[in-house]
Amino acid sequence: MDSSIESKGIYIMSFDYEKWEKACNKIRKSNDQLLNQFNAWLEKQKAGKKTIKNHVENIRFYINDYLLYEEPTEPDEGVFSVDDFLGYWFIKKAMWANESSIRQFAASLKKFYSFMLEIGRIKNEDLDELKDTIKEGMPEWIGTCKRYDDPSITDIEDIWDF
Repeated sequence: MDSSIESKGIYIMSFDYEKWEKACNKIRKSNDQLLNQFNAWLEKQKAGKKTIKNHVENIRFYINDYLLYEEPTEPDEGVFSVDDFLGYWFIKKAMWANESSIRQFAASLKKFYSFMLEIGRIKNEDLDELKDTIKEGMPEWIGTCKRYDDPSITDIEDIWDF
């Protein structure tokens, strides 16, 4: 989405798929190393194997699917995207989204970004902001998910609380 042309007074966005895919592949490769480090960090924290697997898979989904969905975004910058992810994107894109999975992802994100702070990839203020966003957003995200799954609600404005 890096250039536009004018045609009959209408701006048309051109999208360089190859450039986008190349950037995403570069980030995915880096993300694989980061996920291995996160896995080792969780092991050092004495987390159980199932817990480690769940956190790593949740974060893999977040950094390789959500953060690369539109614009190639590094995990460091993803610390600022949790509200959009848990309050909208996850609910719409993950058919397994429910109250429990939202809470699990929130826990995984807090663990991951605590790890990111420890290795110097984010600032303490970023982690504090993430935790505040999760604390303040959780009731609304869960409510939105319940409305989204409620077949009696047919008006999109009643789901997303516009």
